[in-house]
Amino acid sequence: METRLPRMKAALIGVLAVGSALAVGHLVAAFVGIGASPYLAVANSTVDLSPQWLTEFGKQFGPEWDKRLLFIAIAVTIAVLAVLAGLLSRRSPVPGTVIAVVLGVVSIAAVLFRPDLGQLAVLAPAASLLVGLGVFRWLHGLATRQARAESADAGADKEIDRRRFLISSGGVAAGVGVAAVGGQFLGSGGDAEKSRRALGSITAARRAPAIPAGADFASVGTPSFITPNDRFYRIDTALTVPSLRAEDWKLRIHGLVDTEVEYDFDDIRGRELVERVITMTCVSNEVGGPYISTAAFTGVYLRDLLMEAGVKPEAGQVFATSVDGWTTATPVADMLSEERGALLAIGMNGEPLPLEHGFPARIVVPGLYGYVSATKWVIDLELIRDGEKTFYWQDRKWAKEAPIKTQSRIDAPRSFQSFPPGKVSIAGIAWAQTTGVERVEVRLDGGQWREAELSTEANDQTWRMWKLDVDLTAGAHRAEVRATDRSGYTQVEERVPPIPDGATGWHSVNFTVG
Repeated sequence: METRLPRMKAALIGVLAVGSALAVGHLVAAFVGIGASPYLAVANSTVDLSPQWLTEFGKQFGPEWDKRLLFIAIAVTIAVLAVLAGLLSRRSPVPGTVIAVVLGVVSIAAVLFRPDLGQLAVLAPAASLLVGLGVFRWLHGLATRQARAESADAGADKEIDRRRFLISSGGVAAGVGVAAVGGQFLGSGGDAEKSRRALGSITAARRAPAIPAGADFASVGTPSFITPNDRFYRIDTALTVPSLRAEDWKLRIHGLVDTEVEYDFDDIRGRELVERVITMTCVSNEVGGPYISTAAFTGVYLRDLLMEAGVKPEAGQVFATSVDGWTTATPVADMLSEERGALLAIGMNGEPLPLEHGFPARIVVPGLYGYVSATKWVIDLELIRDGEKTFYWQDRKWAKEAPIKTQSRIDAPRSFQSFPPGKVSIAGIAWAQTTGVERVEVRLDGGQWREAELSTEANDQTWRMWKLDVDLTAGAHRAEVRATDRSGYTQVEERVPPIPDGATGWHSVNFTVG
């Protein structure tokens, strides 16, 4: 008589086997590179291979939730495959074995193609595959013996087999938890955070000018002029924050240079550090979007480092690589510009860079969208001919060059907010990095443009706040804003999405009075 496992038991075997595989892979990855964890490697490959529309859709949920949603989606997919592997193996372990091998091969391929992992990293998915297969075949064998004993009504043997399966399943579940927690603890970046804390404060020898009084209108709804580190926007492709200690960090400058050079963290911190207050903007920002922040960055001028290497005349771009393999390219002229003052930053608002913002070091080039100017966890700068290589976002149809467009945003009132009759303060921010904001105008209900009051300017590389106080009658109202920079350019009304080189259009809000 044919032996068939109960559905629930078969599904449980599939889930325990896959859980064991992932947990052991995660544990081994803690020793060979946490990015080699099969789960993380597949997730990172999913990010790299996702179509542009899906990537942009994910960004709408914010820099944390887009990653969480991806993790949840992959977890659900793996769980479904695990259950399916078990259910298809009720009569024979062969279908589940095939599914396990396919999943293992996929995770091995994902690790092999990661640019930030060494050869030993393949040990993690290999261990994952072997353990997953072993657990699946073992539990399936125990369950099959129990099923045969029950069908034969084998009395004592039936009870022994039932207990053996329960104890074995419980042991596997406990092992999964221990391995997963151990891998997470060992690979969580604790050493990097410890290294960061040991640095103390990051103090510049040449401080930026003090932020002038009246630099923001936070009392009526604008952001504070300096964005606290924990509120500074974050956009990157890193599903897990790279864990790199300051004492292990090195920056290599090579390519079209006279002399290849390499710096470690002490080399950089031992120089005369400069502080610059800079507003950074993400190209993914929709009109009125949140991805803009300002901080006081501390570091050294990239111009000085590049000049020490000796930039050859034919060099047109600086090709930057992050420790996680992410790449971008910045025009050499922008890196060398004394006016822009591009930094290799190691500090942010008086403390070492937070891990999620690039610790130990990152690039900050004012006036360019972050995807070509703000490499976090940077470890390599290669001088190349213009267009010699393509970079991460260029391969996904973003523009090669990305000067920040003059834009403005309304922060108060919020959309659909209601006010009592009387004075209403309309306020927000405008930015035109390296050019400077000349004026901001507000239009109410399609009427005439009115010039807003501007906050005191800190420098031309930072945002500028504005406000306009108006008396409005009861009813629904609509406010629109536009900015004009010092070159004479005024924002256009036409709405253009962020792809490929930044959004345009007037931001507007609807609100009511009375």
